[in-house]
Amino acid sequence: MAQHPGFSHSQFPNHVCKLEKSLYGLRQAPRAWFLRLTNKLKSISFLGSQADHSLFVYHHNSILIYFLIYVDDIIITGSDIGSINQVITLLQGDFAVKDMGELNYFLNNEAIRTDDGLYLSQRRYILDLLMRSKMDKAKPCLTPMSTSLPLSKFAGITFHDPSLYRSIVGGLQYLSFTRPDIAFAIHKVSKFMHNPMEMHWAVVKRILRYLKHTISHSLLIQPTTNVTLQTFSDADWASDPDDRRSVGAYCVYLGNNLVSWSCKQQQTVTRSSTESEYKALANVAAELQWIKLVLNDLGVPFVHSPILWCDNIGATYLTSNPIFHARTKHIEIDFHYVRDQVMRGQLISMPMLSQNRFHLSDFILCETISGFGPYPFDCRGV
Repeated sequence: MAQHPGFSHSQFPNHVCKLEKSLYGLRQAPRAWFLRLTNKLKSISFLGSQADHSLFVYHHNSILIYFLIYVDDIIITGSDIGSINQVITLLQGDFAVKDMGELNYFLNNEAIRTDDGLYLSQRRYILDLLMRSKMDKAKPCLTPMSTSLPLSKFAGITFHDPSLYRSIVGGLQYLSFTRPDIAFAIHKVSKFMHNPMEMHWAVVKRILRYLKHTISHSLLIQPTTNVTLQTFSDADWASDPDDRRSVGAYCVYLGNNLVSWSCKQQQTVTRSSTESEYKALANVAAELQWIKLVLNDLGVPFVHSPILWCDNIGATYLTSNPIFHARTKHIEIDFHYVRDQVMRGQLISMPMLSQNRFHLSDFILCETISGFGPYPFDCRGV
């Protein structure tokens, strides 16, 4: 133990400082920090979003400022640079705030501005992941996984380093924030974190080889005046050989921009493909309601009802036709949420045609179809 350099006492050279109390590192520290910052923002007329508690909005006359918090990292943007600088100055009076300039790197996400729009990329993070897994010299691969390969927790030999498997798969989960094309593959390998096999590690390595091949792929966010919400939904019925649960997936577009996506295993076993598709639609409906709340807090005008695209005719009929009640007695009530939304006119359910049908395999292959715009993922290289 020693005194801090520059703080040593000439009369007591052998003494040390006694720490009376510290919040840093304790459970209440993040809450205390967030509460203090929140109170400061509210004192300068910011309003907290009800949909996202890390988002604060300032709206006065023609001035609009968005303030987004992640622990002690902050993104601030708005319609007037002078007002933004004024907010930063006010915060510097109470906090040690450092202005990092224009957004270019945030939480392992690169923001690259071009004439086309804003590209969100995790290139550096991928390079670090390849180095950690010693796959930086591996041969690139065109696809992240084989859709015909069944993965089971009972088949194969136990992997010799489960900690490495969990570390790499955990890193891949964070990577899926900007890479929807690997969402389905990551979902598959994440199911075996408790007891990974050699076969599962081989699939992880293939995902890493695919990432090496597509390291420059990124998510494009373009300026648009189109605030129409469209959602593509699909389900893979009884695809898990261990518990026969289905996998539901969706992607949500605001105009031409992909703003939300998910690929998760459903909580219960379904008795038909129509039922699994119907449950996937219910999850999409809940996500759309949240997005509408966020848009409302952002001050984005919302006129048209969101459109749900589904490639299952039976599930589409279930959303608007109560005559199928006899076939859905066993379905839990909360999954009929989408039907209530359609009946009230808050959602529009539409069957997809063959030329624009969305499949779970599209979470693996990143592609576009001419004549239909971004479908359903438009990942472009920088």
